[in-house]
Amino acid sequence: MPTDMLKTLTYLSLHLTIGFGVAYALTGSVQIAGGIALIEPCVNAVAFFFHERAWKRHEIARRVGAPIAA
Repeated sequence: MPTDMLKTLTYLSLHLTIGFGVAYALTGSVQIAGGIALIEPCVNAVAFFFHERAWKRHEIARRVGAPIAA
């Protein structure tokens, strides 16, 4: 499994746990906390994956002196 994907999955697990705990502490509802804990971290995990890829492209381009594509 590529390192980026493994990092994304471990980050997702951590984020799900924290998200559920915070949402439950604020709402007292398992259903609401579960919904928040599933939706928000999943969106963040996808964003994190692409964020890491963008930074890798940036680092490679900087090393070779190439212009950085957006």
